[in-house]
Amino acid sequence: MKFIDLRSDTVTMPTDEMRQAIANAEVGDDVYGDDPTVNKLEEIAAEKVGKEAALFVPSGTFGNQLAILTHTKRGQEIIVGKDNHIVLHEVGASALIAGVQLRTLETQNGSMSPEDVLSAIRPDDIHEPETGLICVENAHGCGAVVPLNIMKEIKEIGEKHSIPVHLDGARIFNAAIALRVDIKEIAACCDSVMFCLSKGLGAPSGSMVAGSKEFIQRARKYRKLMGGGMRQIGILAAAGIIALEKMTHRLKEDHKNAKYLAEELSRIPGIKVRKDRLDIDMVFFELDDEVIEEKVLIEKLYEKNIKINGKEAGEYRFVTHLGISREDIDYVIESIKALL
Repeated sequence: MKFIDLRSDTVTMPTDEMRQAIANAEVGDDVYGDDPTVNKLEEIAAEKVGKEAALFVPSGTFGNQLAILTHTKRGQEIIVGKDNHIVLHEVGASALIAGVQLRTLETQNGSMSPEDVLSAIRPDDIHEPETGLICVENAHGCGAVVPLNIMKEIKEIGEKHSIPVHLDGARIFNAAIALRVDIKEIAACCDSVMFCLSKGLGAPSGSMVAGSKEFIQRARKYRKLMGGGMRQIGILAAAGIIALEKMTHRLKEDHKNAKYLAEELSRIPGIKVRKDRLDIDMVFFELDDEVIEEKVLIEKLYEKNIKINGKEAGEYRFVTHLGISREDIDYVIESIKALL
């Protein structure tokens, strides 16, 4: 039974080519640095984002928290947007793992104001924590991208105050397409970057953390500390290589499908699409419970083999990906129309 799964682009399945590569992957003990497939993946990843080195990690959350741990000292504070993934969806890990606190700032469609970032940097005061890191997210989980000029300004602020900048670039390839720039231009605006292999790219698991050689050397030790020494992990890295070398080139199709989905949804009475946050593969919209209750919509669509998540902050989110065709979207639209 085929389901049309709109919950996230994390639900993408490995391609047949990936499955074959997994089966035939040359492996070794990655903790010893002996896995040739992982080593190749890390070289490709570092080159893609224009950094000196890269490190394979189990997940995006792991990668963000590893970067925070590597950059900071216990008791420091990190500046981050209040609606960033690090704040909303990483289980308060930065307090538990790195022992730092978050100074959250307002954002406009995911973008922090450089002026706000500057004013949030702590002075040298015995009563205040030291600012140890600035974290940005691009593409942002709200469906928008952060303009490159804002990222450059924040990076300049960080450099002026000797504060590193980390980029949660889980969907950095989507951001590069939306901004019409090379991925290296985005990564140049940060000292370290995390990006996912499993969000829209088909790899079954894994993310990459990239930065300077010195940073990655320290991060490799902290990865071991966090339980991320994964031994013969070339079987996953093999899929990651295909994700980076081939699957990134088809993301434009997901963006086009998202815009098509948004346009069709907006034609349905009662649905209000957030077209100001339609930069990547996500469609956010409002649908009042007076029109149809959230629980009913989820259950009735599931009966039609359509999987969706419930509301977050009053909004539904549909995500297009390699498992969603234009015909699937038409079926979803007709199903929603029938329900309403």
